[in-house]
Amino acid sequence: MHTRFTASQAVHMAVPEQPVPIQHYLRQPQRLVHALADSSRIEQLSEECFRLKMRPLSFMTLSIQPIVDMKVWADSDGTVHLKSIACEIRGIDYINERFTLNLIGELAPYQDKGGTFLKGIANLEVQVELPPAFWFTPKSLLEATGNGLLKSVLLTIKQRLMHQLLSDYSQWASNGTKAEVVGQASGLIA
Repeated sequence: MHTRFTASQAVHMAVPEQPVPIQHYLRQPQRLVHALADSSRIEQLSEECFRLKMRPLSFMTLSIQPIVDMKVWADSDGTVHLKSIACEIRGIDYINERFTLNLIGELAPYQDKGGTFLKGIANLEVQVELPPAFWFTPKSLLEATGNGLLKSVLLTIKQRLMHQLLSDYSQWASNGTKAEVVGQASGLIA
């Protein structure tokens, strides 16, 4: 049975004032990746590509572990883009061979009269051919369960991002002089 699950999660947060604008920090998208998940679950494949080993998930009676390869890059204005480029499901070969995951996200800084803010959105879609054991389960139940699982994954990532990103940005901006920090963000200083 071919099934499609979707979830979307928006983020909007105020950015505390720091000596260096957050746009400089966001030009280092690898820092954002490390705000999304624990460093032990991230492997850097290239300058813009990362492998994220998610925690094992339970769906109905199945236990699976998604491994997602993501491309993460930043525009000159500090807007960070994220796109899945590959995925593997560990735990059940049947599902791994019949599974696609599409993740697209964006996080952008903007100025308002109240200060600096970040706004973003992540859209996650999974298409899977479920094993025969699920063929007699009502499709509406499967979709509700799958959509709920994806929504909880995105919500967990959002909560971690909101806490970790601002904490890391604050620490990064307060270390070193403004010229050093801006130089690092521009790739001028190693």
